[in-house]
Amino acid sequence: MFQLTSYLGLFFAAFGAASILPMQSEAVLVAMLLSGSYVTATLLCVATLGNVLGSVLNWVLGRSIERFRHHRWFPVSEHKLDKAQRFYLRYGRWSLLLSWVPIIGDPLTVIAGVMREPLWRFVLIVTLAKGTRYLVLTAVTVGLA
Repeated sequence: MFQLTSYLGLFFAAFGAASILPMQSEAVLVAMLLSGSYVTATLLCVATLGNVLGSVLNWVLGRSIERFRHHRWFPVSEHKLDKAQRFYLRYGRWSLLLSWVPIIGDPLTVIAGVMREPLWRFVLIVTLAKGTRYLVLTAVTVGLA
């Protein structure tokens, strides 16, 4: 039972880290890897799944955010939203390979929703990016342990 709740904790840490919440999933993953009590491949899959689903939530929010951009309470200025859309138009879907990067990755996933990136393509690219990040982190951690 303890292992299941630990895996769920990792999932929610990874999910939250992909949202606009200031969370760290890497520290949780590394701690679990170093404990030696968990299956490495399962940790990798759980962290990747949680992080990708968090990004899908951002994509969904992006799909519906456009209609609110002219409201006074909207959290992003019109100028910044336009700038982000121009960036996405310039670099396109391949900019999602940076979705794992802190600070810029989460807004990229929201803008992909605003720009109506097809969900299947979004999930494929984001899974590649985030899965690779966790794979490298896992390889480094296990290699150092």
